Amino acid sequence: MIGSLAACSAPGGGADGGASADSVVLGVPWEPDTLSPLLGYGKDGNSKIFDGLLALDADQELTPALASELPEVGDNGRTYTYTLRDGVEFSDGEPLTSADVVFTYETVLDEKTNNTARSELDAIKEVRAEGDDKVVFTLRYPYAAFAARTVLPIVPEHIAGEQDPNTGSFNTKPIGTGPYVLTGWSKGEKLTFEANPDYWGGAPKVRKLTMAIIKDDDVRATRLRSGDLDGAVLPPNLAATFENDANKVTYEAKSYDYRAVTLPTANEVTGDRAIRRALDAAVDREAMVERILDGAGRPAYGPLPSNDAWFAKGVERAQDLAKAKDILDRAGWKPGKDGIRAKDGLRASFTLFSPAGDKLRQDHALAYASDAKKAGIEVKVESATWEVIEPRMGEDAVLAGGGSTGDPDFGLYTTLHSSLAGNGFNNMARYDNPAVDEALDTGRRTQDREDRKAAYDTVQRELAKDPGYTFLTHIDHIYVLADRWDGLTTQVEPHEHGFASGPWWNLEDWQPKK
Repeated sequence: MIGSLAACSAPGGGADGGASADSVVLGVPWEPDTLSPLLGYGKDGNSKIFDGLLALDADQELTPALASELPEVGDNGRTYTYTLRDGVEFSDGEPLTSADVVFTYETVLDEKTNNTARSELDAIKEVRAEGDDKVVFTLRYPYAAFAARTVLPIVPEHIAGEQDPNTGSFNTKPIGTGPYVLTGWSKGEKLTFEANPDYWGGAPKVRKLTMAIIKDDDVRATRLRSGDLDGAVLPPNLAATFENDANKVTYEAKSYDYRAVTLPTANEVTGDRAIRRALDAAVDREAMVERILDGAGRPAYGPLPSNDAWFAKGVERAQDLAKAKDILDRAGWKPGKDGIRAKDGLRASFTLFSPAGDKLRQDHALAYASDAKKAGIEVKVESATWEVIEPRMGEDAVLAGGGSTGDPDFGLYTTLHSSLAGNGFNNMARYDNPAVDEALDTGRRTQDREDRKAAYDTVQRELAKDPGYTFLTHIDHIYVLADRWDGLTTQVEPHEHGFASGPWWNLEDWQPKK
């Protein structure tokens, strides 16, 4: 309740009782571990404190941000040259220069920096400044998706360069070029921001912003209904309770955000490929979309949603309990008196952790366990905090979420490549498939679209034959807000949503209703 109580006293007052439109209080389920881009914050864009060289618009098209125009590409895709926008300053008044860009990328690439997303910039061989306003990236190999990686926020060398990037105060007291300035952060409770009056894109009309951290979905909905919040991200079933509220508007964002069960290879049950294949066949994805998501989503057959241009047609699969049972029978997993199978004295039973307070994941976990039991596999669902879950991810299953926009490399490589097994939340299942690794490397290193399409088709078809996860659903993100502003839109979103996504992805462009 701490987060919701913080929201009660936050700027903005109430959502419906004539509150000022220049202040907004938003309820979100999570907060970043850090606010430093050097450690991964804002790497996919949409930070309110920082800007990248480029940004993504409502249609996920790249647009200039700190760069004055899109990059000049040369040497057959091995060099990218950016010219910086004139007159941009950090919020402390110091000018942005090419040295800040070079410092940001070199620090992220430094192995001593604790950035688990470093592999996403693997293509960079060198980044150098040419004068104060030009930056040149030289790549090790042509990387078709490179420009989309340059939404990475830029930090000021004159401040961050004086600190240890892993432990410095910049991680919680950042300075950037973005439309908002952080004014306070009470961990687990709220973050407060004020508009940057000197923002290069123009001073925002919403002058004060509070992000109230409320992990529990039900509490977030209750506080929105009571007027303590101006807006919130909600699961579909709770968002539906606001349909008849004339003072609220619901926004739906399509997403790449999936829910999946990790099946660690180190676990003696989930490490058996027959168990993983049977679970993939036993799950009823369509029912989950209908009953858990109220239709606000799609069945998931892998990290890429079925409406994506890179999705491999033909990997769609319906529930097939007969197939699941046949796979287990052939592999020697025989039903016991209680219906749960066993092999060589080992019961087909494992624990599935679901993050506490996340009703959507809990519902997915329970439905998954019910489907698995029909095939003779016992899944014991446990709710726990991430502090409990993280040390056990290597051996126990987790109801996980993921998904990235921009390019198939972004969502597939970190989830499936064996080189990232156990690297934080990358490849949580410790998946290791040589054919998948080879195809992922091909997709990353070639610029020919047809060759890339063939590579990513291979990844998805191999994953269907040898699943390291059971992918369940892709979720539409639902937001409910007080009807007090114009200019609100949504983007196609990644897994990370709510904090800097949703209708407030372009908060700096909102206009009070007249």
